[in-house]
Amino acid sequence: MRKLFVILLVVILSVSALASIKVGAILPMTGGVAAFGQMIWQGVELANELFPEVLGEKIEIVLLDNNSDKVQAVNTARRAIEQEKVVAIIGQVISSNTIAGGTVAEENGVAMVSPSSTNPLVTQDKKYVSRVCFSDPFQGVAAALLAFNNMGAENVAVFVDVEQDYAVGFANYFKETALVLGGSVFYEYYKSGDQDFTAQVSDAISKGAGAFFIPGYYQEIALIAIQARQLGFYEPIIAGDGAAVPETIEIGGDAVNGLYFTTHYDAGSPALTENAKLFVEAYTAKYGEAPGTFTALGFDTYLVVRDAIERAGSTDREAIAVAVRQTKDFPAVTGIITIDENGDAIKSVAIVRIEDGKFVYDTTINP
Repeated sequence: MRKLFVILLVVILSVSALASIKVGAILPMTGGVAAFGQMIWQGVELANELFPEVLGEKIEIVLLDNNSDKVQAVNTARRAIEQEKVVAIIGQVISSNTIAGGTVAEENGVAMVSPSSTNPLVTQDKKYVSRVCFSDPFQGVAAALLAFNNMGAENVAVFVDVEQDYAVGFANYFKETALVLGGSVFYEYYKSGDQDFTAQVSDAISKGAGAFFIPGYYQEIALIAIQARQLGFYEPIIAGDGAAVPETIEIGGDAVNGLYFTTHYDAGSPALTENAKLFVEAYTAKYGEAPGTFTALGFDTYLVVRDAIERAGSTDREAIAVAVRQTKDFPAVTGIITIDENGDAIKSVAIVRIEDGKFVYDTTINP
């Protein structure tokens, strides 16, 4: 009898040790925007190391690579929900992928919380898809204020990637604010993966552009900057949060010095919360360098999802989804996060410039 009791005790302890709560992380670890996914994963991983449990159980992060692809965004969402049985999803990263994968989250009633998808369509008419980042309407306002008020531009060329929902939406919100401010805007179009922008840059110069605005991703931002400088354009170049990765500097070199961009966070900005201080200390100790914007967003998304599970008091998917949208005044790394009834975070926008090959915090624009 005693032997049987010992065996049962070992089994019970073993099951308890294996118990975990699965949370999916669907990120572009490969493909065209892999830099974003890799940085976000660093933040998620670090947060999981610092806060590994909720409701007395271990949080297991199931990482799935969507290859920066819309089709894979859908496939990985299905795998996370149907095969891995996750209770919530961190992701996806770029707006077009989150819009695609979000349809699966909606169909199955699973919370999907994006670290960085800013297009309004990501959460529009959605019940289960939310975000911890600001959305493009406010980012567009901030970028336009920077261009027309702070820099005194009068006529701005906007370079638009027609294949990215993020770029098209961001450009339109920039334009709306520019017109209100009395500025002039015209578009130059390109497609993801383009390498040669000399025609667009030459056309923009011939039209008297006093600044360039590039609401795209880091590869094209850097290449446009290089070719603009080569063609003699030395007026301001402004970008959005797609520039907030080291690859912008690695690809662009000296051509991106002086570039300004709107973003969610910079390690040089004032630390508003204890989590912000903890994050910088832990990341610096682990990697020997200052953390980046997308790493901070990954960290925040994990904390918000974990907090929602804790407040839900269970692993019920519906309860967790409801709790995500009840997030209020959460002390995150990138600021105090409140998620409204539409799934949108009310956040400030940081302005960062590139100076001598480094990101330098400039100022903050509040909503």
